[in-house]
Amino acid sequence: MLVLLPFFFTCFSLAASAVQTGNGRGAIGSKADSAAPIPLLLVSFDGFRADYLQRFPLPNLKLLYSQGVLVEHMTNVFTTKTFPNHYSLVTGLYAESHGVIASSMYDPATQKRFTASNGTDSFWWDEASPIWITALDSGYKTGVAMWPGSDVVIRNRTATHFLPYDRSVTFSQRLANITHWLSRGEGEDPVSFAALYWEEPDKTGHMYGPDNTSHIGQALKEVDDNVGLLMSELKLAGLWDRVNIIVTSDHGMAQCSQDRLIKLDECLHPDNYTVVELTPVAAIIPNGDPKSVFSLLSGCHAHMTAYLKKDIPETLHYKNNDRITEIILIADEGWTIVQRGGLPRLGDHGYDNSLPSMHPFLAAAGPGFVPGYRLASLQSVDVYPTMCHLLGLPPQPNNGSLSQARCFLVSMGCVNVALVVGLVVGILLVLTTLTGLFRLWRPVRPSSSRPFQRLSIQDDDDDDDPLLD
Repeated sequence: MLVLLPFFFTCFSLAASAVQTGNGRGAIGSKADSAAPIPLLLVSFDGFRADYLQRFPLPNLKLLYSQGVLVEHMTNVFTTKTFPNHYSLVTGLYAESHGVIASSMYDPATQKRFTASNGTDSFWWDEASPIWITALDSGYKTGVAMWPGSDVVIRNRTATHFLPYDRSVTFSQRLANITHWLSRGEGEDPVSFAALYWEEPDKTGHMYGPDNTSHIGQALKEVDDNVGLLMSELKLAGLWDRVNIIVTSDHGMAQCSQDRLIKLDECLHPDNYTVVELTPVAAIIPNGDPKSVFSLLSGCHAHMTAYLKKDIPETLHYKNNDRITEIILIADEGWTIVQRGGLPRLGDHGYDNSLPSMHPFLAAAGPGFVPGYRLASLQSVDVYPTMCHLLGLPPQPNNGSLSQARCFLVSMGCVNVALVVGLVVGILLVLTTLTGLFRLWRPVRPSSSRPFQRLSIQDDDDDDDPLLD
């Protein structure tokens, strides 16, 4: 059996390597040779629900991920709103950790208020460092086009190049800036990281709801045309084979209706509470006794759950920040929380991040990604460490992991544990069989003809042996 041990270890090594994904090359973007990393482009199409990929023809997007990676569902962070999730993508942090907890916020210590239209105060963003700042720390240039937070001075810096948000700027115009930043211009170095944000299909989803096939289909056709434009512009600039591209979104979209309204003013008088944000996660500041206000709100509606801050489920990762209000209300999928009046929009997001309707997707292509790889799900906080690995950057502390993403990264790869176990069990069975056969085939040694004799001890007259004392 000992003779077979080297054979066993050799087989185990071969089994592990046989199911390894990736080619074992050095890390993409490694700075061991002091060379710049392969550039990385991150693109977000706001409100792109994961199942749109199956419901609508998207030839350009499918062409992109057919050459690389598709993550069918990405579990985003709570609340499933635009600002928290875009900041989670570039920091790898839950909302409670990076501090951008909602699209509307209130800070009790400073009494400051944050809204989507008034959010350039660095105070709200400084609890985390986005990847375009992390890359600056490593000496790389960065460029960000209208990504939430891109025009904010975060920890005393901005990206090397950035565009402040302006919805009147077309996708083509935004893309032109990106390709210029990624290309080496006269007397300047190209950026190593770039990010691009686009409002659709979120805008259309809010207006008509995700179940409106006609309008959503038209919005998605425009998105897919933009993906085609992205690919062609990168090819024209000679960048297509020299850039890693990640195309993703921040959240999905749920269908709402007039008959699914929760009116808070029917449960308690508006003088008893102050609203920081409404629907589908309402942030409430009690004006009177918090327990009394909570009691009235907790029994308000069967399709709304009220939580005191201390009782918010740990799975939501949404309680450990001063900006989270004393009471939050979470509506069931498709229900809308208002103070009074009618339905504000036909499609909405922000609901529990475990709901498939809230999940976006992720597609990726480029020299750093394994061609044709499919993954059922990924955590959105995993995108940040993945990007840091691709760029060879030391990541800031984050809530993400490479445990799943490593499988679609050329430079890492993963082991299929089930297959390895099966191969090892098979090898052990073979070794056991060989051992048994070896024992059966071993020649029988002839027995000795010498008769059995009792071992006798000769008496010794020397009684002074100390061992016998």
